[in-house]
Amino acid sequence: MEIAIGLVLGLLAGAVAGYVARRSMAEREVDSAEARAKAILADASREADSSKREALVEARDEIYRMRTEAEADLKRRSAEIDKKEDRIAGREQALDTRASSLDRKEQSMEDKEAHLQRARAELDELAARARVELERVAGMTASDARQALVEQIEDEAKRDAMVIVRDIEAKAREEADKRGRKIIATAMQRVASELTTEATVTTLTLPSEDMKGRIIGREGRNIRAFEAATGTNLIIDDTPEAVVLSCFDPIRREMARLTLERLIGDGRIQPARIEEMHEKSKTEVEREIREGGEWAVLETGITDMHPELVRVLGRLKFRTSYGQNVLRHVVEASHIAGMIAAELGTDVALAKRGTLLHDIGKAVTHEVEGSHALIGAEIARRLGERPEVCHAIEAHHNEVEPRTIEAVITQTADAISGARPGARRETLETYVKRLERLEEIAMEFDGIDKVFAMQAGREVRVMVKPGEVDDLQAEVMARDIAKKIQEELQYPGQIRIMVIRELRQSAYAK
Repeated sequence: MEIAIGLVLGLLAGAVAGYVARRSMAEREVDSAEARAKAILADASREADSSKREALVEARDEIYRMRTEAEADLKRRSAEIDKKEDRIAGREQALDTRASSLDRKEQSMEDKEAHLQRARAELDELAARARVELERVAGMTASDARQALVEQIEDEAKRDAMVIVRDIEAKAREEADKRGRKIIATAMQRVASELTTEATVTTLTLPSEDMKGRIIGREGRNIRAFEAATGTNLIIDDTPEAVVLSCFDPIRREMARLTLERLIGDGRIQPARIEEMHEKSKTEVEREIREGGEWAVLETGITDMHPELVRVLGRLKFRTSYGQNVLRHVVEASHIAGMIAAELGTDVALAKRGTLLHDIGKAVTHEVEGSHALIGAEIARRLGERPEVCHAIEAHHNEVEPRTIEAVITQTADAISGARPGARRETLETYVKRLERLEEIAMEFDGIDKVFAMQAGREVRVMVKPGEVDDLQAEVMARDIAKKIQEELQYPGQIRIMVIRELRQSAYAK
């Protein structure tokens, strides 16, 4: 027991001694660390003080440098300002000197003007005294003397001028009359014009009265099919063995005439046959148009012409204008123009060419709105004709002022060959234009296939496409066309609008 107690006490004493030793060592280490920390803080404080002093020195140097630069710049600017002020002062002095000089000159001018006014007043007074003395001596006033002198000079000048003008006019008239009569007489005595009557109808003779019924067909189906295919109005009245074709377009009327002649000769008249014959007539008319154009260019000796111009020229074969066949008229006028050009010594070929083409616009006036002279010139210009030829075409009715001798020759040849009945001119043109406008108005609506003006413009037949327009739409279209015609045209009486919708179906039995 005692041994155990002794061991415990020994252990306790050892533990206490170890603790005291460790504590003293720790205190010595803490003292050493604090000493080192104080040394580090002292070194850092010394370094901070040194850096601060260096920064202050650098800042002072920079401030000094900037101040020096600012003072130098300020001195430089002050010097520039002083120089500018000196220049301004010099300019002000110069302006003051100039202003003083101007003032002196102005004063001198005012003095001179005053002197001139006094001198002018003295001269006016002297002139007035002299005028009064002259009036007293002459016994008349200055205005009366001036008027008398002016009248005398004017009368003498008029007499002299009239003498000169009368002599010049007499000589010019005598020479011009002789020359003009000779040229016109030479051209006219070599021409014999063939005249026909302007017409919009063609009368066709029938072999018998029974043919009228066959032309009409059952319930009128043949005549309806004929008019729809040809675009002409077929008039069947009490005239024995004759029917009348009416249409303002001569080519369309000629196609209808050939179609009806073929049908009468064949004897089989039915809708399908009518369309077949009409197609053949179109081909024949086109051939005649080409032949007519070729005849015209060969007749006048002009062969180097665009084929399309030859074709347009041939269309004039079926056009009559104010008493003449237009194709024969242009050929005649071309020969006359050649004669006149030869007499005047100008370009014969150019004169003949311009005159031959001067009425080509009439070939398309049923299709294009406007003056035939301007239309013809545009066609010729588009197909490569020379500017001189185009000018002769557009100037032959004075729509354009003639600028060349060939244009004047074309006018003269046209007048010699024309023989137009002037009393009917405006009436016929207005009539044809109204029919053309009727067809144009109707064609402006959608779903329309063909439009024909019939009965001298008292009826318009409109063929619609059955696949695009039904029966109700056809009725509405008729009213709309009639309303538009009422708004845009002026015409006597009334115009009937007939909208036709026909649906055909076909099949083949084999």
